[in-house]
Amino acid sequence: MKVLLVAVNAKYIHSNLAVYSLKEYAEKYGKNEHEIKIKEYTINQYVEEIVADIYEEQADVIGFSCYIWNISQVMEVVNDLKSVCPKKDIWVGGPEVSYNAVQVLSDNVNIDYVMCGEGEEIFKQFLDNYDEGQLRNKDINGLVYREEGKIKTNPVINPVELSAIPFVYKDMRDFENKIIYYETSRGCPFSCSYCLSSVDKRIRFRDLDIVKEELQFFIDNKTAQVKFVDRTFNCNPRHAMEIWKYIKENDNGITNFHFEIAADLMTEEELELISDMRPGLIQLEIGVQSVNEETLQAIHRKTDIEGIENITGRIRQNKNIHQHLDLIAGLPYEGYLSFRNSFNTVYAMKPDQLQLGFLKVLYGAGISEEAKEYGIVCSSRPPYEVLKTKWLTFDEILSLKGIETVVEIYYNSLQFSETIKTLEEYFKSPFDMYERLGRYYKKCSVGGVKHSRANRYVLLLDFIMEELNLKEKDSLLWKELLTLDFYLRENAKTRPIFAKSLVDYKQNIHKIYCNPELKQKLKSYVDYSSKQIEHMTHIEVLKGRYILFDYKNRNALTKAADTIDVTTYLQL
Repeated sequence: MKVLLVAVNAKYIHSNLAVYSLKEYAEKYGKNEHEIKIKEYTINQYVEEIVADIYEEQADVIGFSCYIWNISQVMEVVNDLKSVCPKKDIWVGGPEVSYNAVQVLSDNVNIDYVMCGEGEEIFKQFLDNYDEGQLRNKDINGLVYREEGKIKTNPVINPVELSAIPFVYKDMRDFENKIIYYETSRGCPFSCSYCLSSVDKRIRFRDLDIVKEELQFFIDNKTAQVKFVDRTFNCNPRHAMEIWKYIKENDNGITNFHFEIAADLMTEEELELISDMRPGLIQLEIGVQSVNEETLQAIHRKTDIEGIENITGRIRQNKNIHQHLDLIAGLPYEGYLSFRNSFNTVYAMKPDQLQLGFLKVLYGAGISEEAKEYGIVCSSRPPYEVLKTKWLTFDEILSLKGIETVVEIYYNSLQFSETIKTLEEYFKSPFDMYERLGRYYKKCSVGGVKHSRANRYVLLLDFIMEELNLKEKDSLLWKELLTLDFYLRENAKTRPIFAKSLVDYKQNIHKIYCNPELKQKLKSYVDYSSKQIEHMTHIEVLKGRYILFDYKNRNALTKAADTIDVTTYLQL
């Protein structure tokens, strides 16, 4: 029998750890030898394209991994597939169908089975009992199905032993140009009402000896990035320390490891360990969500805001670890002014990235039961995002959406760092700056106009000139800052329109490149001629100084080119 596992990912660079885990577990422990194949698509592909590709596989059973970002498209695919393959059994699993399985079957006649909760053991038992086109025994924990016109629900299965799940990665060529997801624990010790991870309080850890072997596989293969999906990686200090010690001691100089942590749980021992790691070896994602104490209490989130400020500040001082901080708009008791305070407080922590997200009212999460009490109105369509609350109007949500857009473009991209840092000084607070910038950007994007990277620099300059009421003669500072930001990112051959002409400086720039002492300074270019170095680097004249941008040497965290003041090489 041929079984097809289907994943519809949000982006091409993503992979679906769940379907690979199901396949490996069933193949290792299953009683029957079925052919199990995985097909991955993206939500950007046409439904008819996905349906045609699945149909050509001629599988006997087809399973779909369901999440809020793909459920609408999955249902379209399922309906079309059932129309052309009415006798093939189709099942679904994943967080988007596990907590409302009866409703899923009631609303979708083309789905035959729902697998609820962790899927490895359910899937294995399903295949063990599937023979000659039908499921012989439906008494499988976690299975929801139809029988004689009625929907039947079996008890949810006990969690699987995490160390028993086989390692899913064998040939990394199968995951070329993909983010690699990896887990060493399941469950979460916290009770955040907006999060499905809080449903499972039974935290289980993968055996550390197994983990170290698997980490070595990634290190040996020089994998670019490994993203841990553990919900609170450092909830067990010993577990976290062992893993961080291992990757530090076996660092290959290339691989980056991403962890989601609770900063206020960090121990002195952990801080000491990571303080001198190679820049870029690890990056940390830290969920703050809100600094409003009433909000945190309402969502059952135990957070020490002062502790987070202290820890993130200490980590930032070492300049070796990328920190990504999260906020959620639309939580109980968080109005517009309260969110403004949360934003400014977290912004002051100077994260490398600040993720402004919006509450999603998920099936199974505690907040779904409390939504009416809090006046939370969300979209009826996935991802069930908040539209308004007792404390936040839809107009205010739209304003925050505009802020989210420009924070992503002008802060999180790290492409405008010098300009934004200076611009902040002209506003009461960072929130006010992004609020005004968001309105301006929206005004310039009527009709869904998409702006190129180069045009975003021009838009920012136009905003500065208008907002600060500047004359053309006052624009030099801002044009130079934007020029600096522009060339820090790439050695662009097309010069931005706001940059001053270098015609009068060309002769001096050529002299600098021809100076033999410059090559001695540029250790990474000793094997290149002065003409080649001139092509591979860039010299810009800023505030009367000649600044060389070295693109072979970049900041490990920001990816900005190294800069060297080479004015003295003109004088030699």
